[in-house]
Order: sequence, then structure tokens, then C-alpha cells
Amino acid sequence: MKLQEKFIELRNNGKALLATNFYNFETLEGVLQAAKATNQSIILQLTQSSIDYMSLPVAYNLARTMLNHNGVEGWIHLDHGNSYELAARCLDIGFDSVMIDASEQPFKDNIAVTSKVVKLAENYNANVEAELGYIAKLGQEKDGSGFTQPKEAKLFVEETGVNALAVAIGTAHGFYDKEPKLDLERLSEIAEITNAALVLHGGSGIPGASLQQAIDRGICKINLATEIKNMFMKTLKNEFLNNNEIDLRKVFPVATKRVTELVIEKLEIVKNGK
Repeated sequence: MKLQEKFIELRNNGKALLATNFYNFETLEGVLQAAKATNQSIILQLTQSSIDYMSLPVAYNLARTMLNHNGVEGWIHLDHGNSYELAARCLDIGFDSVMIDASEQPFKDNIAVTSKVVKLAENYNANVEAELGYIAKLGQEKDGSGFTQPKEAKLFVEETGVNALAVAIGTAHGFYDKEPKLDLERLSEIAEITNAALVLHGGSGIPGASLQQAIDRGICKINLATEIKNMFMKTLKNEFLNNNEIDLRKVFPVATKRVTELVIEKLEIVKNGK
């Protein structure tokens, strides 16, 4: 099933998918073991930084091979793609979905760039995600300004034909200084007047009850990245402090297991939405 078809099914049934970033074999293995254990589908995400780190062919083929090896239904997605050229490279190699993030550009320019990627993706029958509004990235202010305007969201989806839309309703990338307050009424209004699958970025650190409420009000995709990196690295640091083991094949699996446990918790939250 194509991801855009899955989104229609999810939207009709008030359900969502968890979308997790991975950074190496170990984090990917941790995520997929969680999906396998819970018998749930998952979206595997790669950013430009991860692609640069692993190389596009290695990262893509690793993800595709591991999905098949574990018997998990999943899709490979470009997260926060910042150019038409990167989206084209990812689609050409076989990605199921790409995000073009022109959210920091003027509204008309965001429409123009997104429309161009949507037209390209039609040749691959692939899903396209865009972002509208201000969702603070790492190092940026999280002041609550720049929330997605429902009428702009409606126009944006109609003009671009985009399949999925990341909306700004109070989340941010990275860790939160305090528990975020999601604008659920705004989310409901956006869901009511658009037909795109709505995406919640900045899923790390959001309480389960808030995630479930967001799903109930139209969110079809929840992104998780920062908590995965943090869990993996904190576990490794603790392991290194407590022993002198030099065999990475004995040390890394401990951190991988903790990633699995984390993602299982998130998958259970998503599964129980509505």
C-alpha cells in the first residue's frame, strides 16, 4: 500500500502512524524490533544530515533491507528536505515519501516550491509532505508564535495538492523547557477544512494523553527523533562508565534495546488513539 493511501485509511478511521528517525544500524534495529514486537506499521525517516553521514544508497538500502528482513510494513521518508534536488534524489532511489520544508519562506514561495515537488512525485506515485506555520527547530525560539492559520492551510493544500501537512499547533523540535500546550481547537478546525493527512512534528517529550488527543482531532502522523538519539547516547555513556568493554557488539545492543523499549511505549500510545 502506498503511504498516501495509508493516510486516507488512517484519517477515515481516526488513527495515526509513528514516524521515527534513525541514524545508524543500531537505532534502526531498535525501532524495527519495536514495530515487530507490537505488530505495527512504521515510517522510517532520514534527514539530510543522516543521508550525508551514511550516504544516500547505504541509508536507503539499509532501511529497505531491514524492513524486509523483519517483516515490518513500513515506508521510507525524507524528513525536512530543504531542496527540490534532494527530493528528486530520494525519489529516484526509491523513497516512498518526501518532505519539502519551505515553511520559513513566504507563503507564496512555499506554495511554489511544494507544488513543484508534488508534480515531480506524481511520476513516482509517492507521498509528499510539506510544512506550514512556525514549528521551532533546534536552537530557535519556542515562543508560540506562527501557528498554522486554518484558512491558509486550506488554500495551501488546494493550491499544492500536497498529501500531508505538518501543522504548527504548539510543538517544537528538540526538548521542551516546559510541557507544551497544544492548540487542539485549531487542529480540529484545520482537519475540518482540509483533506491532507495532518502531521505532528516535535513528538519527543509530549505526554501520551496529549498525543492521543491530537490523533482524535485529526493527526495521522507523529514524528519522533530527539528521544531516540537521547536514549541511545545516554545508555551508551552509562555503559562506558561502568565497564571497560571494548567490543561494540556487546555494548551497542544494550542501547539498542532501550531504543526498542522507548519506541514500544510510543507505538502503544499511537495504537490506542481514538
